[in-house]
Amino acid sequence: MSRRELREQIFKLLFRVEFNAPEDMPEQVRLFFEQDDPIDEQSQDEITQKYEKIVENLPKIDEMLDQTATGWTKDRMAKVELTILRLAVYEIRMDETIPVSVAINEAVELAKKFGQDESSSFVNGVLAKFAK
Repeated sequence: MSRRELREQIFKLLFRVEFNAPEDMPEQVRLFFEQDDPIDEQSQDEITQKYEKIVENLPKIDEMLDQTATGWTKDRMAKVELTILRLAVYEIRMDETIPVSVAINEAVELAKKFGQDESSSFVNGVLAKFAK
């Protein structure tokens, strides 16, 4: 599975956080990997590890977003954009293996694919502030 495909799967799994209680997420992770399109074991491990690291850091990531996204708080953001931003902020600030430009570009691509018409511009604008 390519890095882009892995990132997309992490996004899809992370998106579930907004709709499920924390105690329900282990079951959601299990259900996620039982979907019709099977994911190989190595990719499952990579997805799960990164997902868990992001969730572990969500309070810190959300605080950074609230401080950086001028005029916006995480509570005002659409759930798709919020999830994309959480993933990207994690990659920019906490994952030294991902170059900042790649994290931003991939986030914009996710926003084009899963968001609304203005999503990619919004995501790019917020993440540009993290790149400085």
